[in-house]
Amino acid sequence: MTVKIGSGSNVVRVGWEVPVVVQSMTNTDTADVASTIQQVEALALAGSEIVRVTVNNEDAAAAVPAIVEGLAARGIHTPIVGDFHYNGHILLKKFPGCAETLAKYRINPGNVSIGRRDDDNFRTMVEVAVHHQKPVRIGVNWGSLDQSLLTRMMDENSKSATPVPARDVMMEAMVVSALDNAAAAERYGLRRDQIILSAKVSGVRDLIDVYTNLAARCDYALHLGLTEAGMGAKGIVASAAGLAPLLLAGIGDTIRVSLTPAPGGARTEEVHVAQQILQSLGIRSFMPQVTSCPGCGRTTSTYFQELAEQIQGYLRTSMPEWRKLYPGVEELKLAVMGCIVNGPGESKHANLGISLPGTFEDPVAPVYVDGKLHSTLRGDNIVAEFKQILDTYVVRRYGHSA
Repeated sequence: MTVKIGSGSNVVRVGWEVPVVVQSMTNTDTADVASTIQQVEALALAGSEIVRVTVNNEDAAAAVPAIVEGLAARGIHTPIVGDFHYNGHILLKKFPGCAETLAKYRINPGNVSIGRRDDDNFRTMVEVAVHHQKPVRIGVNWGSLDQSLLTRMMDENSKSATPVPARDVMMEAMVVSALDNAAAAERYGLRRDQIILSAKVSGVRDLIDVYTNLAARCDYALHLGLTEAGMGAKGIVASAAGLAPLLLAGIGDTIRVSLTPAPGGARTEEVHVAQQILQSLGIRSFMPQVTSCPGCGRTTSTYFQELAEQIQGYLRTSMPEWRKLYPGVEELKLAVMGCIVNGPGESKHANLGISLPGTFEDPVAPVYVDGKLHSTLRGDNIVAEFKQILDTYVVRRYGHSA
């Protein structure tokens, strides 16, 4: 099933027939139009193909059209998704400009009709989506799972002759909630190709189990991600460990890596990590990859580390322009190696590689282009000279298809 998000020439498609899509979410106060525009732009330029914003009150709902208009004025047409909890049925009805401007709605069924016996609030949101022809992600989250459903299923399990562990009941309740609410959305008028499901948890094994189960029982487009991945290495490793088995099994159509940013850290880190997971798995390519060695006793100098860091930064800075001028440049492979042991071999395997001198080696740096020795660099201008070789290669290799 493929879901179309956005309109006109600014459509992003999510589903089986298209590549896995990377998305992210702002952490600004949505009512702060200027700050939200700035962060969405940064996320979009980093490569986020869909950006979600919180719509939690009237000020946020009223700000959405101005945000989308401001982004368009900057040439940013990334689809904007509204994240609704508790009061979405009120906001979408009261602010039709918000309902129309958003490219998609995200509804958490556990937070839609809290304290009510019916699903009037959920139904209202779906009917607004139908009216405006907007897709909906029904996002189940184990931190806000429908408690009446979970209680009923726990009770039934306790009375069973062969009860299963409570964890298994929780996982099944996640799947049942997603499927039941998707069926309800269809009853209220949404087409199957307007529905995306997610069932987010914060444990890696739980993520794999719940999505494997969900994928086996439906053909809806699926959004993957740990609901709270964590900070730094923990969040990155957990996200990669959870997403990789699913993606390699063909499960998942769009992903988000929900990292906790370091104080003052860039929100765009989660976009880069999501892209790197997909690129490492060979699913999509986003930017040239740099192979570099970890260093050892042969590489007591930090020069190769500094060069690898500089080249990585140079690539990231150059890619927005290169992507437009040199189609296919994201497939470029580079190697920055620190000594003779693996340096020449790795450099030959790359499109462009440099093997820096290790401890006690001759102070020269052979450069290999497409497996052949191109030149030997020495002296204090190695970085600048290697960048020049890189620029020349990019133009020569990819410029003809621009």
